Amino acid sequence: MSNQPTNLPKIELPGIKSVLAVASGKGGVGKSTVSANLAMALSMQGAAVGLLDADIYGPSIPLMFGVNEIIDQANTPFPLVRHGIKLMSMGFLVPPEKAVIWRGPMIHRALTQFLTQIPWGELDYMVIDLPPGTGDAQLTLTQTVPLTAALVVTTPQEVSLIDARKGLQMFEEVRVPVLGILENMSFFTGDDGKRYEPFGSGGGKRLASQVKVPFLGQIPIDPNLAQSGDNGWPLTSSHPDSIAGKAFHELATKIKGDLSSFQQPVKLPILNL
Repeated sequence: MSNQPTNLPKIELPGIKSVLAVASGKGGVGKSTVSANLAMALSMQGAAVGLLDADIYGPSIPLMFGVNEIIDQANTPFPLVRHGIKLMSMGFLVPPEKAVIWRGPMIHRALTQFLTQIPWGELDYMVIDLPPGTGDAQLTLTQTVPLTAALVVTTPQEVSLIDARKGLQMFEEVRVPVLGILENMSFFTGDDGKRYEPFGSGGGKRLASQVKVPFLGQIPIDPNLAQSGDNGWPLTSSHPDSIAGKAFHELATKIKGDLSSFQQPVKLPILNL
């Protein structure tokens, strides 16, 4: 992979202090769930937060925040506000049963409009839920949006770790600092009180050690995560005292500290894969 920075012009986002990309090398690892609950936790800790659903083909954020209808822009201006968070998603414009069949340039144009033509106002954090994978749309977005840093979500098993490494390589290519790796679906606690790890153990931490970036922690399997998302009320808010809820609040606290340090002379890791 080349270490040369991109020459594409960056979008200007005045009023937004930090822009955090939440990414994964593959789908199915819970990236959107992490994005929604992280944004919710940051908001509950007193921050002004925006959440951009950049997954044009498969937007999940509307469901997770209880937006189940197409929005009439004439009567309801964007961004929408739900649970105190400013939101934008293609899912507000296109019915879930309708496929969006667009090439990379059209996706890039739509996301640029979402970022620059919507009055986001003053935000402490803009969380961008990136599409899964490392294709043209993802690469173009990471090249042109002024990302402060990225967070890579994986699950413990090897097949997910292989794809997570590809996501890390993408950020290396575009010279975006990586906050660290978050392991999702790490374990669950059975009715017998024992801890079970159905997808293996320690994969995220091993990968973080191998590529020399921070390991941000583990999010447990919790049935309430899916149920809360389906009900439009992220678990971080609906079940803040659950194990998963506490894990997201701990993650938000850590990220706030890391991004604060990054805005000073301290540098986050740039990978050398």
